Amino acid sequence: MKQLLELLGLLALVQGVLGLLHEFTRWHVGLVQKLGFLDGYGVYASVALVVLAIALFAAAESLKSG
Repeated sequence: MKQLLELLGLLALVQGVLGLLHEFTRWHVGLVQKLGFLDGYGVYASVALVVLAIALFAAAESLKSG
């Protein structure tokens, strides 16, 4: 379970950072820009993904390894 949370956290972190990179540089990277219902809210969605990643890493760290 710990590894699953870490993997999901990594995916959320990468997509959040790529979304922010897209918003500030206009490089066409990440999935946030491809979701039509997020038009105009890309920065907020990307920041939310980064915060979600931090929460997933914290949850994974709180689990006992074993």
